[in-house]
Amino acid sequence: MEKTRENLIHLHHCRGIGWKSIFRILQHDPTLSSIYNYPSSFYEKILPLTKIQINIFLKDLHSLSIQSMLKQYSNKSVGIITIFDQEYPRLLKQIYDPPWVLYTAGDKALLNREKLLSVVGSRTPTITCGQSMEKVLVPLIKQNWVLVSGLARGIDTMAHRLAIAHNGKTIAVIAGGLQHIYPLENKELATTITQNHILISEYPPFTKPEKWQFPMRNRIISGLTQGTLVVEAKERSGSLITADQALNQGREVFAIPGSILEPSCVGTNKLIQSGAKLVRTSEDVLSEIHTLS
Repeated sequence: MEKTRENLIHLHHCRGIGWKSIFRILQHDPTLSSIYNYPSSFYEKILPLTKIQINIFLKDLHSLSIQSMLKQYSNKSVGIITIFDQEYPRLLKQIYDPPWVLYTAGDKALLNREKLLSVVGSRTPTITCGQSMEKVLVPLIKQNWVLVSGLARGIDTMAHRLAIAHNGKTIAVIAGGLQHIYPLENKELATTITQNHILISEYPPFTKPEKWQFPMRNRIISGLTQGTLVVEAKERSGSLITADQALNQGREVFAIPGSILEPSCVGTNKLIQSGAKLVRTSEDVLSEIHTLS
């Protein structure tokens, strides 16, 4: 199993391939014991890649020293959890496309806590938003609910800070690798989270964040938890992608209603119209998911 795990981490570091390619390799070789022995024609046949991508992948497969990388990560206190590991988050494992590998900085035990709630919302929240969040979330934090969010500006940052301020716990899921905190103004917050909570990413630590990684990151935010609370969201918003992901994963979706005059509440109000649970107090969340915790 140790070798299988190591080979998966190696594949995960190879450029040119993504989630689907690793899935196809695992279908053909579940223990990954032969990945170094297959001819290039085998990979050309099974992978949905161009010739150029295959060549980049094979170059990394046969030249990267995964041993020295693992040593480097260990020296920098970067944790690695693969889908083969017992400590892999149990709820995340149930989604359609779970990350093959997670890179972590902080307390891994939080990922399998019983009470996990995602909190997402606008990057430019309204003034009253903080009061709504306090009213709903502080009682949950005091009942040991861990708040999961994405370290973005606005609601995400407020959720992480609220958990920290009330002696609760929080999980931050980022796009890009652990060495590239985005946005930069949250670097200090990220450091606090790595010390007493946990920061996670499905990308190797040296990976710079790119636009396409953010929607991918959202499926992890919703996938880690029993439910997702959307606090404020415009009509077109990343938070609504997270709510969609949660629904597709069979998880609960909650929304705090907002003023019909506020553009940043259009998305949340529409979510409620479509069947998301309207949330006024912490009880509205607990009544839906207490049976799972």
